Amino acid sequence: MKFFIIAGAINGFLSVALGAFGAHLLEGKVADKYLATWDTAVQYQMFHSMALIAIGILMSSKLLGPVSTLNTAGYLILAGIVIFSGSLYVLSLTGISILGAVTPIGGVAFLAGWIMLIIAAVKYAN
Repeated sequence: MKFFIIAGAINGFLSVALGAFGAHLLEGKVADKYLATWDTAVQYQMFHSMALIAIGILMSSKLLGPVSTLNTAGYLILAGIVIFSGSLYVLSLTGISILGAVTPIGGVAFLAGWIMLIIAAVKYAN
């Protein structure tokens, strides 16, 4: 529970910091398409930071509790942030296009995490 709330808060902080970095320091230094890619990374990181916090809260014994499905959902979403957003950040800064092939792996991790969250809700919510 605590781990996912902290991981979500850290990623929320980082997405705000990286968003500001992109808006203020990258403009004019990287191509517009890479700024758009950077913005996509920031948005997905923030959305999924909130998902991590929600998963942490749901793991409270007063809600769904520390069920393994939620644990799996949290780790998949965290992996998705690192792989999806991380690859887009690196792509934006370096222009190494092969990183675009890594990004969908993070997207699949996001999707799998959301599916695990759905399963946890269907299986354990009253």
